[in-house]
Amino acid sequence: MPESNSLKNICLHAHFYQPPRENPWTGEVERHPSAHPFSNWNERIAAESYIPNTDVSIFDRNGNLVEHINNYEYISFNFGPTLFSWIEKERPKLYKRIVEADRGGRRRFSGHGGAIAQPYNHIIMPLANRRDKRTQVIWGIKDFEYRFGRPPEGMWLPETAVDSETLEIMAEEGILFTILAPRQAKRIRRIGDAIWREVEDEGEVSRRPYMVSLPSGKKISIFFYDGPLSHGVAFGDTLNNGDSLAESLIQNLHLENQTPEIISLATDGETYGHHHKFGDKALAYAIRHIRDDKRCCLTVYGDYLAKYPPEDEVEIIENSSWSCEHGVERWRDDCGCSTGRDGSWNQGWRKGLRETLDWLRDRLIDVYEKKVSLYMSDPWEGHDNYISVILRGAAGISDNQMFARLSEGDRENMIECLEMQRYAMFMYTSCGWFFDDISRVETIQIIRYATKAVSLAAELGESAIEAEFLERLRGIVGNRPEVPNGEVLYNIYVKPLIDNRRDTTFEYFD
Repeated sequence: MPESNSLKNICLHAHFYQPPRENPWTGEVERHPSAHPFSNWNERIAAESYIPNTDVSIFDRNGNLVEHINNYEYISFNFGPTLFSWIEKERPKLYKRIVEADRGGRRRFSGHGGAIAQPYNHIIMPLANRRDKRTQVIWGIKDFEYRFGRPPEGMWLPETAVDSETLEIMAEEGILFTILAPRQAKRIRRIGDAIWREVEDEGEVSRRPYMVSLPSGKKISIFFYDGPLSHGVAFGDTLNNGDSLAESLIQNLHLENQTPEIISLATDGETYGHHHKFGDKALAYAIRHIRDDKRCCLTVYGDYLAKYPPEDEVEIIENSSWSCEHGVERWRDDCGCSTGRDGSWNQGWRKGLRETLDWLRDRLIDVYEKKVSLYMSDPWEGHDNYISVILRGAAGISDNQMFARLSEGDRENMIECLEMQRYAMFMYTSCGWFFDDISRVETIQIIRYATKAVSLAAELGESAIEAEFLERLRGIVGNRPEVPNGEVLYNIYVKPLIDNRRDTTFEYFD
């Protein structure tokens, strides 16, 4: 049997992520009536997408079962660490199948697994300060190593939002590549050439990897996914038939030449089974079709990069993303991007929310540095190392040198400080700005995280922060008369959790 054409490659990337939904005071996910018949949306999406993708039955034209496919073994994928921690706890069999699929991928793709890392809790990296960017990258890497037993080669950026400082930090920590939208490429040139050329056709950058030369002298590689093909899968009818999807990808390769080439898709992983019913099956049939087609090969980014390193260089568009035409403005201002819920609404609340949380972050930094400096010379090294406690609990505390010489009381104060900073990062989870009104459950959740950080500061003796925080919430004006501002939102959806310290079922607006 002739071998497949190793010069022509197809990579399918799935970004699996949901916003964290745990009650900050109990650590449990609350009930979501809208997820009926499931208890909450984590359970529903796991049942509709994550679990089905581990085992898809393939039948021939006569209806005979011919194969079972674990889709994760054949694709490039990332799981948001906060989601994956829920899967580990609540769906251990699913967790095991995903980790095993990465091992299978490593056997299939010359030692390069399909799994890649992600910054820890899906913040918009260009809008973060350098300390939080660094911690997000380090926590994302350490979480990945803990789960997959190897260092990650690549890292998916939330909303593919990128700036040079983020790429610098990723390169410093050993990340080899990331994946961006084609519209995030500014200009390109052959490595070694002096003349840059502006990117006029987005399609031309999605066929090969590029090198980015960073200000520090470090380098990192970029893959640009195919925009129209990915859009057709995510929002069109391409997933109606897996064989047709596969053939559309193969036909987009330049099969007539002998130039190395990669076409890649990048979509939300929930596309396969949740957003598109039976999308998991279409993906499996597409995988089988491409895998068995001799005109091309399935690959993952790390495998392709090792075989065909970049010959071209790219400059990125700073502060750009895949889901906002205005760069990263969707997460800090009323840029015009919305989900179209109500044309009379505005998203001016986004600016007030961003400014309020930035103010709170800076106040909490002062508290953190003042308190933790009593226990260690570099408070931010402790911040970066705290991931071992998040992952391993009491074992992470006993093994961590930064706690070794502390009394029990000082250790408790130290952990409160570190938890305060953890929630100060969680309050930046991107989903809080994405939709059309402050009354959305995603925005409620990040205000809960902010409030939890404020309450921890109060326990550390800094109680004055709360009053100004609530005053600032009052100035964040929403669109619904039922929830006209952030203070009303706080009183309806946050204060009951503080008072009860238990899970409460709320009715949320869509």
